[in-house]
Amino acid sequence: MDDEEFTSKYLNLRILKAVQEYLKTDENDHTAVYPIRIPDELLYQTLRLKGAKNADSIIHHIFKLGLSIWSEKLYNTVFGSQESLEEFIELVKKHNKEDD
Repeated sequence: MDDEEFTSKYLNLRILKAVQEYLKTDENDHTAVYPIRIPDELLYQTLRLKGAKNADSIIHHIFKLGLSIWSEKLYNTVFGSQESLEEFIELVKKHNKEDD
């Protein structure tokens, strides 16, 4: 594996780990990025029926579902299998020991 491929996989591994940690918690100490695009009627009717706080919760829940699906696709694209991921993690450990 060349350095470019190693770096790409390593950065993707860090992204997947961050997504995994984010999805585990319900804390709100993460970065918020606006605006996001959603169907107008979803926002209007949810605000009308449930209020602003619930509308925010629903939109965040939808985001988390999308993030889960996206991260699964990224995992499959980059690693493809648990075995491949474990082999790469061992390679990272070996690489880190060489740097020490």
